Amino acid sequence: MRWLVVGGKGMLGTDLVALLEQENETVKVLDRPEIDITDALSVEKMVKDADIVVNTAAFTAVDPAEEQEAAAFMVNAVGPELLARQCQKIGARLVQISTDYVFAGDGDTPYAEDAVLAPKGAYGRTKLAGEWAVRTYCTDYLIVRTAWLYGKHGKCFPKTMAALSDTHDKLSVVTDEWGQPTWTRDLADLLLRLVRAEAPSGIYHGTSQGKTNWYGFTQQIIAFYGKDPAMVGETTAAAFNRPAPRPHYSVLGHTALEKIGVAPIGDWQERWEVAAAEILELEQ
Repeated sequence: MRWLVVGGKGMLGTDLVALLEQENETVKVLDRPEIDITDALSVEKMVKDADIVVNTAAFTAVDPAEEQEAAAFMVNAVGPELLARQCQKIGARLVQISTDYVFAGDGDTPYAEDAVLAPKGAYGRTKLAGEWAVRTYCTDYLIVRTAWLYGKHGKCFPKTMAALSDTHDKLSVVTDEWGQPTWTRDLADLLLRLVRAEAPSGIYHGTSQGKTNWYGFTQQIIAFYGKDPAMVGETTAAAFNRPAPRPHYSVLGHTALEKIGVAPIGDWQERWEVAAAEILELEQ
């Protein structure tokens, strides 16, 4: 198969490209400035000769999106629409990466793939518009929602917390936001397995299993970083007073994967134990 990874120099894209090359797949990487996914002519020119197009490009700055919703909409909604139209034209399968922010985030049980969609902020609204665009303009697609991503090749929560622990005696971390920390390498593996399984067009959830809050995750990060987890203190999301609303509950269910016989990613804590040394750049 011929793969085209759009946004292939980002955190997820880099891990996906590395995996595809390791698996001897034919893969081409497109990122800025080679392609502008918000420009129809650019998409038409650059997206061709591919069987699988994976869109990992996104406007992910959640707080700035509140004031720059039009810009976020261009990248998160118009971009996927143009890619979907082009994939339909050339007969390629489109893999669109989406987010837990399409849900209200006020539940207490894992969100099913077909749960009510009710984003509370600009980022979630624009990503949901991207999902609708893909479903409308492309018949052969996989929409994969993910959350709480971390990886080696980009800024991420574990790196930030580890760095802060070097300059602070105490870290205050929220206890009222729950989710599933997910390694980009694991998500890349899931994307490959979905494509190879010829998964039916539809929506799937690409997160680790289990759940934790940011406080619990930070304790694990600090422990692996070789410091005392007791330095992590508790606080609430309200104390940070951030511009964009965050989901308080971002736990996603994996029924759609299980129905087609594709194993979900493993438990978040087990996967973190495997990933920690690489992410935190520890000597092994």
